[in-house]
Amino acid sequence: MAVLAATIAPLNMSWAQAVSSDDQQSAAPEEQQQKRGGLLEEIVITAQKREQSLQSVGIAVTAISGEQMREYGVEKSYDIAAMTPGVHISGNLAGQNTQFTIRGVTQNDFNDIVEAPNAAYLDEGYIAISQAQTFAVFDIDRVEILKGPQGTLFGRNATGGLVHYLSNQPTFDSVEGYVDAEYGFFDSPAHANGGRIEAALGGPLGEHLAARGAVMFSKHGGYLKNNYPDGAVGGSPGPGAGVNLGDDDTLAGRFTVVYQPTDSFYWRVSANVERSRLSTGPFQSKPTIAVFEDVNGTNELVNVIDVPPGESRATIGPGGVDLGTDLDNNGLFGGDDAPGAEFFGRFAPGGDFFGYLDPDGKGFSFSGDFAFDDANSTDTWGVNNNIQWDISDSITLTSISDYKDYEKLLFIDVDSAPVNQSANFAGVDATSFTQELRLNGTTEKANWVLGAFYLNIDNHSDNGLKFPVNSVVPGAPFDLSSLADLDTDSYSAFAHMDYQISEKFAFILGGRIIQEEKDYRFQQAIFPTQDSRKINQAPRSPLARYSGQTGRKPSRMIPAIPYGRGQSAVNIPRMRIC
Repeated sequence: MAVLAATIAPLNMSWAQAVSSDDQQSAAPEEQQQKRGGLLEEIVITAQKREQSLQSVGIAVTAISGEQMREYGVEKSYDIAAMTPGVHISGNLAGQNTQFTIRGVTQNDFNDIVEAPNAAYLDEGYIAISQAQTFAVFDIDRVEILKGPQGTLFGRNATGGLVHYLSNQPTFDSVEGYVDAEYGFFDSPAHANGGRIEAALGGPLGEHLAARGAVMFSKHGGYLKNNYPDGAVGGSPGPGAGVNLGDDDTLAGRFTVVYQPTDSFYWRVSANVERSRLSTGPFQSKPTIAVFEDVNGTNELVNVIDVPPGESRATIGPGGVDLGTDLDNNGLFGGDDAPGAEFFGRFAPGGDFFGYLDPDGKGFSFSGDFAFDDANSTDTWGVNNNIQWDISDSITLTSISDYKDYEKLLFIDVDSAPVNQSANFAGVDATSFTQELRLNGTTEKANWVLGAFYLNIDNHSDNGLKFPVNSVVPGAPFDLSSLADLDTDSYSAFAHMDYQISEKFAFILGGRIIQEEKDYRFQQAIFPTQDSRKINQAPRSPLARYSGQTGRKPSRMIPAIPYGRGQSAVNIPRMRIC
């Protein structure tokens, strides 16, 4: 997809103290060298819970400045994967759910109650809900990507590594701010356009008080052209259906206040909020055909290939014969004994199961009635409290409290047919709270960290399938819903030390012990439905409407193995009947 963008009215406003011309000339070569390198040549990072030069840290770290992210067009948290070796993105629901993959460590289960094996942080606050790792990037100072297990200092679910975003902080010596705006359009049949504006302003409010605020608004139309009712056989779209897909309307903000009465005491409080309204999952499907071979007298599936133009068989059997449908004679289309339960051939040569034939088979067009421009939504907000107190010249006490609230409801057309047969929905309402207490100390030859950490997650999710009135599934319309509640309490203590044996050699030792408790409740039910954009469900109760089960995960002590080992949280798989 080609995107042609133009920057309109870019405005960088700075009221910082002016730099002399001599200073500007001396600084220019270094700045140019950094820009040519793309990633930072030298940066101070906090990968080991203390400030260090990037080049002196003995772990694999990629650090990217906020300026470089703006130059590369980073707008979402996952965009950094395109510029970071060993980091990739996995996703579902047409990319509206995304997770980080670091050095091949990934999460194949996208259930909302499952935590990812790669941790994500924002200003030292752990993002416990895996789908909340997708967020808008704005007014960021830098991002640190740590590769490899980080279990000692960062604990659970940093098995593959972690991604840590750090925002710009208020300054006491000057007032500074900026406004960036851009506008562009998608080179697609939908001719969608969009724009983005980002602004920040910060500075001193007094001798010991400073603040900074930042906002971001982004909006673009659907880039996936909907040709509905092309290929439709019966049925009609509901109100607001059948539109182009790919709409994104996001508004986010952050406000930070810093209080520093002395050089030995630092107190920072920040709050952030983000609201996104999205179209139903934008994707384009293509018809496929199953290939069977005779294996010991039984037809076995050996391959699935794209349906070539003019293909009229329903399935391909041994010798190229059409095996038809309902191969297991399970009565999917009328019962085991129903005459004519199997049928042969395709409704349209080269088309999908329902006879729809994509006009070009690729590109950015499709035909579907289950297509809404604002049906999907994510809402999140959080508060972070950071206190640092230098007890002495060599010991610092740090307290980090973080609270996050995350809500999501996403829909996607499962069959991608002109007349919707089924749709998947994924909803979650979750909160998390973390508290870390940490002592950092230094001696002539050693740096050490002692800490304690607490995590609470309260997660309620609803995931399942919707079968509308036009569906071929018997009994439609109804919703097949899986409701799960998972409450997590995690306690841990950790220690880390690096000792300088000589000028060239250092010894590093660390360990972490974790106790975790999980309370899990699960229900599964079938509900009648009338509106394809709403999820029908009864009030949560110990028993589901038709069937259900409850379970409890007992407490468990999980010791972390020192150095080079990651610790993954105990995850509970969701059960589904579909």
